[in-house]
Parts: sequence; C-alpha cells; structure tokens
Amino acid sequence: MATNVEITTTYGPVIGSVEGDVRRFLGIPYAAAPFGENRMRRPRPHDGWTTPRPATQPGATVPKSPYPKPFDDLLPEPDIAGEECLNLNIWAPLSGADLPVLVWIHGGAFANGSGIVPQYDGTAFARDGVVCVTINYRLAADGFLYTGDGDTETNLGLRDQIAALAWIRDNIGAFGGDPNRVTIAGESAGAMSVGSLLSSPLATGLFQRAILQSGAGHTAIPRRDAQTVASELAIRLGVEPTRQALASVPIEDLKAAQRSISAEVQKSPDPVKWGAIAANQMPFEPVVDGDVLPVLPIESIASGSASDVDVLIGWNTDEMRLFMVPGGTVDLINDDLLALMVGGFGLPVDDAVAAYTNAGDSPGDVAARVATDWMFRIPAVRLAEAQHANGANIFMYEFAWRTPVRGGVLGAAHALEIPFVFKTVDSVDGDWLAGGSPPQSLSEAMHHAWVAFISDGDPGWDQYDTESRTTMRFDETSEVVSDPYATTRELWDGIR
Repeated sequence: MATNVEITTTYGPVIGSVEGDVRRFLGIPYAAAPFGENRMRRPRPHDGWTTPRPATQPGATVPKSPYPKPFDDLLPEPDIAGEECLNLNIWAPLSGADLPVLVWIHGGAFANGSGIVPQYDGTAFARDGVVCVTINYRLAADGFLYTGDGDTETNLGLRDQIAALAWIRDNIGAFGGDPNRVTIAGESAGAMSVGSLLSSPLATGLFQRAILQSGAGHTAIPRRDAQTVASELAIRLGVEPTRQALASVPIEDLKAAQRSISAEVQKSPDPVKWGAIAANQMPFEPVVDGDVLPVLPIESIASGSASDVDVLIGWNTDEMRLFMVPGGTVDLINDDLLALMVGGFGLPVDDAVAAYTNAGDSPGDVAARVATDWMFRIPAVRLAEAQHANGANIFMYEFAWRTPVRGGVLGAAHALEIPFVFKTVDSVDGDWLAGGSPPQSLSEAMHHAWVAFISDGDPGWDQYDTESRTTMRFDETSEVVSDPYATTRELWDGIR
C-alpha cells in the first residue's frame, strides 16, 4: 500500500508517494510555465508555492505532436495537458544521504518524447541506491527556434535542461542525493543533448559523469540552417519570421506547420535548401549559437571541455532499422540508390559496399548498416577518441541483442536498449520493441553496469583507448571485444 511523504524544495513543499522501499515524486516544476509572456523565452524561475503540492501523478508534457506513422505503434508517447510542463520526476530510496544521482534526458528527435514514458520508470535505480530523475524540456520550435541575427533566446530546450540541472543541484540533497555525484544520461536526442551539455560552458560543474546511448557530439546545425527553418515556419503560418510573431501563433497551428516541414525534409532532403538538416532530417535541433554552443559539440569536447567528466557511450548494432524497416524504406533501396547514399557520405563506394555487405544482404540492409555508422557509431567513436586523448575516463559498449518483434526484422534497433537499462522490460507491452519475453539476464547485466558507473565511474570492463578499443558487447551472452568492425571504422577516417 502506498503512503505519502513530504519534502521541502526551494519553490515549496511537495507530497510524494512511498511504494515499498521507494519514494516517488512526479511532476515537480523546475521552472515557470513556458506560456504567455514566457512563450519561446528562456526558462524563468517558478513563483513557488506555500501549500504542500501533490506530486503523486504525472505532470504535464510539453506541446508536441504524436510520432508519425508507423512509429506511433512502436514508441510510447504520453500526452498530458497542462501549462506547468517544465517539470521533473524523482525516484529515491526510502533513506540515505549523499547518494549518486542519475538525470535522464529523453529522446525523440528533439520533437517528441517526455520524462514520463513508462520505460523510464526509475524504481529499479532507486532500489539499487541511485536517486533517479527524469525531465521534460521544450521541443521543436518552442525549444530550438532560431530567427536570425540578434535572436538571443536560442537553444531553449538545452537551456531548460541546464535549468533542471541547476534545480537538481539546489534541491536533490533533500531527496537523499549528492549534488556532487550527478550523472547525466540520455538516448538518441537525449544523448545528443548530453553531448551538447558536455560542450556547453553554461553547464560546467552541474554534473560529474555522462552516459550517451545512441547519440554523441556531432548533432548541431549552423545558424543559417536554423534560420531557414524559422523562415519556412513563418511562410506556412503567414506571419513575420520573428520570435515574437511565431510565439503568438496558436500551438495547434504551430504543430501543424512543424509537421509539414518535417514531412518535407524527410521526403525531399534537399541539401541546397536545408543545408546540414538534409543529412539527419531533423529540422529542429540544437544550433551553434556562440552561447550555449560555442562550436559544434564534438569540437569543444576534443578541445577538452569535458576532460574531467567520466563518460560511458555506445550504440545499437542495427540502429537505423527502426527508421528504415517499418515504413518499407529498406525495400525501396536498389544498388544505384545504395551507391548514391554511400558516395554522398563521402565513402569510397566500391570499397565501402564490399566492406559492409554480408552474405544474403539486400541493398537496403547494407544501406541501414552504413547509415547506422554515419549517424551513431562513428560519432560515438569520435567522442570516445576525444575523451581518451584528453585523459578522461571513457567506456564503450555495443548493444547487439535482436528483438523478435515483427519477425526479427528490426534487429538490435534504435531505442531497444532503454528498458534493459531501466529494468522495465517486464512492463513493456508485447507490441513494443522488446517483445513479450526479453532476456532478464541481459537487463540485469546492463542495469547493474549502469548503476556501477553512476556510483563509482566503473561499469565493469576496461576503459576505451585507441589501441585496444575495448568494447562491451551486450547480448544474451555478453562479452568484451577489441576494436569491433575495425575495417568499416577505418573507412570513415578523415570523413566523419
């Protein structure tokens, strides 16, 4: 039976619930509601409250559209109405002090997701002595609009994350956490956010360790490309391309225009029009603004911006199959399209196709493997190389377990590892990515490696360096491997 517990924060008291040996607090605001005069502006402090505030039910999620088909059936997307959407959730042990803290930043291509996705339930971490926090941050135009020279309200989604980390610094001690033992972690856009925070001078000192799952430091666009998106939004909405004008547009109209731009970018990724956006097909993403992000994150990291931060980073073997298989894209790729894609990445076409092709592969299978490396694996390797060169502690993993969902065609797809890390595989519906009977031993292995890293900086295998390139390969039978896929890795030298 659940009981209640009260904690006082800098904004006021909150009432959470106790279930077994875990305290849970949901929907605590870390900043003011981003509406009205706060719309599309930097996060403001909350006015606070004096009456104990219930924190036993999920808080509001930020404005966003559902995932487009067919991904809406694969990726859960809670949508909860309300204005106080800059909130966070905490799972903490019943007792203890100075405990390690995990702060989870959700993925969703900077346009979807929330901190209350069921797979992010932090109960297992709390039971293992870690205070787990999940956060919301603004998405799409509300989070990543850039309208041109003079626009200083940039990268609001990242500024939200930094504001949440500042709240955690000031308050987590009341929940048993140590503000000097904070690990930030995320998957996909969440991991790319972590890469941005590793590089941002505004986040310095707010965390000591970082975990990047399927994302690294290559994701941020030049200001000119972000301004193109703002101009396209304004054209579709019939307003001036200014922050004030776009902030005045009704949210539903803005979401419709955002969906229109995303659909165009994915259908016709023209680099002449969209610039860097054409490559990853995310029209809303962090922008190199000279403030939050002085330069592309990997460049700051290579220069030593995170040399005092322990890092655990990795990728899934078949990341891009999540994006290319459900809609049938993988079946539309022929030899000519494959050669065009490989050449477009800058690889030597004949050598790369030969190196990436396994017996029985279709051109689409090869394309998915190449795209996985361009988007996820090689950026992870580059970040690991940079951290190693700067003397930081760095650990690498590969998630290789292949899901049986949809007849096994998704493989070890993007996002598949998340419920294994959180030990929420039992709560995953059979229609979701992991299927009905995922291996519990794999979840135990991954979860406890993450707990160990969060607690003392050592997940249980040797550090990564540029000689052995030690990598933990997680599967039903996990093993440490040296320099996996060396031949294809070397193809990208000087290219990515």
